[in-house]
Amino acid sequence: MASTEVEQIDTGWVREDPDAPSARFGWSGTAPRTYAVSAFVVGIILFCMFVGNHVGHVEDIWLGVIGGVLILYAGYKMIPRKNAWKR
Repeated sequence: MASTEVEQIDTGWVREDPDAPSARFGWSGTAPRTYAVSAFVVGIILFCMFVGNHVGHVEDIWLGVIGGVLILYAGYKMIPRKNAWKR
């Protein structure tokens, strides 16, 4: 019969978050630079969709607004923050 106890792995980390099991494997957190680069690329792709056989301009407005917001988000995330490493 299998044991119901969880095996504890000693990683040597002093402040390991118990809710983040990936910390045992050397990575825990988000990738803000990846999010910013992908938002910028998607924004450029949306601006490239202006070229086409549009009859009305409602879709052009939506493409411009969403693409602009994504590029502004990417620019905001790439601004260096003072003491961001102290979190």
